[in-house]
Amino acid sequence: MTSHHATGTPASGHHATDRLDLAPVTLADLDALHDLHADPRVWVHYPVGRHTSREQTAGQVEGFAADWERDGIGYWTVRRRDDGTFVGIGGVRLRPTGALNLYYRLSPEQQGHGFAVELARAALDLAAERRPDVPVVAFLLEHNAASRATAERAGLRLVWRGPDAGNPDPGAVRLVLADRDLDDAVLAAVVRA
Repeated sequence: MTSHHATGTPASGHHATDRLDLAPVTLADLDALHDLHADPRVWVHYPVGRHTSREQTAGQVEGFAADWERDGIGYWTVRRRDDGTFVGIGGVRLRPTGALNLYYRLSPEQQGHGFAVELARAALDLAAERRPDVPVVAFLLEHNAASRATAERAGLRLVWRGPDAGNPDPGAVRLVLADRDLDDAVLAAVVRA
């Protein structure tokens, strides 16, 4: 069994798990992150989320990089420790909802090895260390069973189920999983996001 605890220096955003190297997202990661976010295979459950331009990804990456500077926490670019292969992106990001959003998106070639759970647990460890007062949530579509399983295996539990406002599919159901009970204001903000 592999350990999920991340190691790193307190002031650094760099961490490592048994199998993964986790580095704060920077513009140097743009090509790999654009390839990932433009790949229709990682958007099967929400096709309209697929990136259609490098500029779209660049804007997102700039925001992710700024999170680390502003909040001391954010998303990582994830690579395998054994050979440096790009795995994906993930971590926790402070959102205006008053919660940390748990996120993970892995290259299809790297799925099925337990990397998403390892990444999610490292992100929860970092959240507990740096922002223990802030709840961690995963906001996902109900039909994405693999994403839900990852969130649950990392320690989150279902706190809300309802319609996915703004989704082009009117029948889409959104789930909110969290590491704790959410107060009414935070839950309402998360559901509206």
